[in-house]
Amino acid sequence: MAKIIPFRGVMYNKDEINDLSAIVTPPFDVISEEDQCYFHECHPQNVIRLILGRKTENDSDDNNCHTRAADCFNEWLSEDILVQDHSPAFYLTSLEFPLEDRTMIRFGLIALVGLEPFKKGIILPHEKTFSKVRSERLELMKACNTNFSPIFSLYSDQKNILSTLREAVSGKTPDMAFADNKGHKHRLWRITNPAVHEYISKSMKGKKIFIADGHHRYETALNYRNWVKANIADFSAKHPANYVMMYLSSMEDTGMIILPAHRMLKGIQKSVITGFVRKAKKYFKIKTIPLGESAAAELVSAMKSDSSENRIGVSMKNARGLYLLTLKPDIMDKMFKDELPDALRNIDVTVLTRLIFMKILGFDQARLDNEKMIAYSSIAEEAIDAVALGKCDMSFILNPTRIEQVQEIAQKGLIMPRKATYFYPKVIVGQVMNILE
Repeated sequence: MAKIIPFRGVMYNKDEINDLSAIVTPPFDVISEEDQCYFHECHPQNVIRLILGRKTENDSDDNNCHTRAADCFNEWLSEDILVQDHSPAFYLTSLEFPLEDRTMIRFGLIALVGLEPFKKGIILPHEKTFSKVRSERLELMKACNTNFSPIFSLYSDQKNILSTLREAVSGKTPDMAFADNKGHKHRLWRITNPAVHEYISKSMKGKKIFIADGHHRYETALNYRNWVKANIADFSAKHPANYVMMYLSSMEDTGMIILPAHRMLKGIQKSVITGFVRKAKKYFKIKTIPLGESAAAELVSAMKSDSSENRIGVSMKNARGLYLLTLKPDIMDKMFKDELPDALRNIDVTVLTRLIFMKILGFDQARLDNEKMIAYSSIAEEAIDAVALGKCDMSFILNPTRIEQVQEIAQKGLIMPRKATYFYPKVIVGQVMNILE
């Protein structure tokens, strides 16, 4: 059973921080080096100093970005920059954001969720993770003993459990309200009513929870619990390390959006690039789109025109155009039927990873596991421009994975390739934190 409970969250003190928009960030894994510098300059107490502090040449075991994060966190608590709530609460959030010509709103519940191994089928992943990132996140947790960023998770809410929370805050002034640097509007309400707590906890017991974004943080939380258990003599089921902070949102929420995660590759040899189209013709029908002002828009439009086919766009260094790759019928079945289940075999990210990256480009697992060689963007034009500007050698443009594909794959206990989804917008970091001591 899923265990969902309220907690005494740690929040920025509005008496000390006048502009909440200056102290929040996206999750660590979508923050570029330029963004990291920007957030460091925004405010001396920006949460970037906790989740992604700067590294220096003089870092040591006793003085590094993780120990400095712990120093900042403890200092801000002692100075009442951060304040822990006196009573347990559920934290209801709303996020208003533009999408094309529409205004969308997504609701989420920030709560503690009991940690469960994936094999139990209660909390379900859908993506692979990077081992180096897991180890780095674990060192941060060991230094700070705190969840700074909620894990973005989904559940099926056909009975509209969140409506109870929205009713509980109806007409009430938000405890936190601000617009971030992208203009997205955030609101948060504390819900301290024990009757509402009990109703939500009971209603969520039978739910399966699907991790949308934060697989590294969840696996790190499991590893952190093991580390605490091994180092604390009186560890028990009541220890806070048995829980992790999550942002829970309904799959049926009209504001639930998945964007594509386009790939930008570095370190590709010239001979591999020049031979790519010739090799790809064996598996794909290929259309060339001449370079020009409208080339990117034409490529994206062509990719969206038929959702029944696997279509992938390609931009390559020194190429004369963009390429639209349409998978030939039954290719994936012929090549991978004995290796990959049906639900996983014919999704675009599997075609990209297994057929293009591993078969055509010859990547091995070590290359796929090197996060420094593959960058990601949710904006097709940005990924295409990265090639033209010399920031990468090849870019691959994808259509977004559908929510029903994520649900089916997770329910079957299967794992997608890394960064198969880009749930948008990311859950903001800095609204509420959870101390694990």
